[in-house]
Amino acid sequence: MGRTTRRLAAWSAAALLAMALPQGSASAAEPAPRVDLRLLVVDDGGPAVQAIRAELDTAGTPYTPLVLDDAKRARVDAGFLSDTVDGRTRAKFQGVVLPNDNPFGAGSAEMTALADYEKRFGIRQVDAYTYARPAVGLNTPQDGGYAGPLDGRTAQVTPAGATGPFGYLKGNVPFEDNDPAVNESYGYVATPLEHQADGATFTPYVDAAVPGGTGRGSLIGRYDHDGRSELVVTFVANRYQTQFRLVSRGIVEWATQGVHLGAARNYFGVHVDDVFASDDRWDTKLKCTPGDVDCPGNPSPESPSLRMTAADAQYARQWSQSHGLTLDLAYNGVGSEEYRADHGGAPDPLLQQLLTDQKSFRWINHTYTHAFLGCVQNTTVVPWKCATDLLGRVRWTDAATIGYQVNQNLAWAAGNKLAVDRDELVTGEHSGLKTLPQQPDDNPNLAPVLAASGVGWIASDTSREPGQRPVGSALTVPRYPMNVYYNVGTAAEQADEYNWLYTKKADGGSGTCEKYPETTTCLKKPLDVKTGFASYIAPLEARIALGHVLANDPRPHFMHQSNLSEERIGYTVLEKVLADYNGLFAADTPLVNLRMKDIGSELTRRAAWNAALAAGKVTAYRTGTAVTVDAPAGVQINATLPAGTTQNGTAFGTAYAGARSGWTAPATGGRADFTLPAQAAAPRLQSAKAARVQAPAPAVEVPRGVSRPVAYGPGESARR
Repeated sequence: MGRTTRRLAAWSAAALLAMALPQGSASAAEPAPRVDLRLLVVDDGGPAVQAIRAELDTAGTPYTPLVLDDAKRARVDAGFLSDTVDGRTRAKFQGVVLPNDNPFGAGSAEMTALADYEKRFGIRQVDAYTYARPAVGLNTPQDGGYAGPLDGRTAQVTPAGATGPFGYLKGNVPFEDNDPAVNESYGYVATPLEHQADGATFTPYVDAAVPGGTGRGSLIGRYDHDGRSELVVTFVANRYQTQFRLVSRGIVEWATQGVHLGAARNYFGVHVDDVFASDDRWDTKLKCTPGDVDCPGNPSPESPSLRMTAADAQYARQWSQSHGLTLDLAYNGVGSEEYRADHGGAPDPLLQQLLTDQKSFRWINHTYTHAFLGCVQNTTVVPWKCATDLLGRVRWTDAATIGYQVNQNLAWAAGNKLAVDRDELVTGEHSGLKTLPQQPDDNPNLAPVLAASGVGWIASDTSREPGQRPVGSALTVPRYPMNVYYNVGTAAEQADEYNWLYTKKADGGSGTCEKYPETTTCLKKPLDVKTGFASYIAPLEARIALGHVLANDPRPHFMHQSNLSEERIGYTVLEKVLADYNGLFAADTPLVNLRMKDIGSELTRRAAWNAALAAGKVTAYRTGTAVTVDAPAGVQINATLPAGTTQNGTAFGTAYAGARSGWTAPATGGRADFTLPAQAAAPRLQSAKAARVQAPAPAVEVPRGVSRPVAYGPGESARR
């Protein structure tokens, strides 16, 4: 290693250590304070603070909101911020999130109290969206910078950001530009002051080239001054936008100094339904699917049904291995038996190939024949409705039929030596569960069969029920439908059906988008059926899926076996998701690919944890290198802590995004104790006199850019 390289490595290590240590000096005679693991979030109702709140909510990180325009809100003073517990000084908040650098008004006693608190306890402050100016260590945009829309631009993580809170990113931070007619994100690209106030420094963490100018300016940077540390964010985004979702983890890690309750990961799971079965094909002339109740006629030889071949199965295995993503195959055994019957009893090549490669996938029971297991359907009307008896009571599919569908599929798998976990189930079209508007209740015969068959997890549809709920002794696992249709095998078929659903009647479409504008968006003009899938549909669906991935959302996505046959268009969407993700995140932040029951368990743990937080039944604090968490018995604890943290002498959690995180069961009495590495120790307490700072800069009216959730486009597939 050369001298220059050694010097750079030493500087990087020192910078990393400085990032981990809170600001402030300490007297050896004063004990380390207790710092509660909770943030203070001062909320002005704007999208920037709302976005940070969403990140905290999703991760399960506790915070106290202080709504600025609430006349009954608490006033920020020394007593609100700190007190004494068991003879030890306590800081009630480990970090502070403000809408800008001074939201309380000029000469505010509240801001002075907050600044004193931050200096005394080494607490960090996030300015969620503030105007670039000398008061935050930056030149104004007029002085060699930029103010305006940032749509379509790409920011970069700086070397300091990479060795600091944004090391989980590969480097690029692209800003969305989904609609050229709308300013989706606004900001200030500003350069740090050449001459800072005495002792002050500004370190850009995320910067961008100055539009229309030269050099680069900060969008997120650390401003150290007067014994305090602020994360200065000079662009506004909302919780749904990619640029915020990319940096949100780093904002929280910086504010909490890498020690906080809750955790976030990037999940991506893909279920492939109807494996071994055949799916009816969309008819581009009839504009419907022969075989469906709302389509005249029957499938014809000119429009054969869609079924994977052995070659498709081989490709699926090779694709899964080369892309590092295990697919979950939800199978219907009868499809293979029907193939044998149609081919004089000859073996099914698809079955043979998938049995050979079965360990390359995970397998889920999708019922034997894909029968509808809810109410008995009256299909003489469109849309169908539940059939009733002479007394007007709903006629339900009986328990024997449900039991046969569940258990015969398991028996078929066992007979063919296909390994299946019997406690996971996907019913045909998620039937048996309530289906609005026709069937507002679950089939009452469903839950007893699930219990008798040992089913603990049953799939549901997020577009109908986004949350997890019990179905008897089982729990649902909501899945995201991908808008790649079950009844298409080619890109042209997909684009044709897409046009039918999402164009106006005047443009040759069904007009559904005009009839239900609250749930669907009409295309401005029909897509070219030759290019529309690749140019519009696939990028849109990939962006929607990536949004779920970046939102710490473990719920899986699903498509159908037809999408892996013929032109195999399903892979186009999946490859776009994976390529975009791999272009954004470092190797230490991989996609997490869980099986169905593990997703269900994650959702269940989160629900219990969030309920305990909401009820005020979780207490957590750090004192020096010690972290103590008390939670109700039976509730697992979720935390993110620095690498090197131990619990009872054993490394805590698993490595992810440069930290250690995970769930842990509390010891007897609901308590868990952790020991942080020495370099993550909190500082000793400063005296109140030493912590007093000059009056903070006056409040500033922050110019706001246009920021609103982007409409993700058309609705979901008609068939689940």
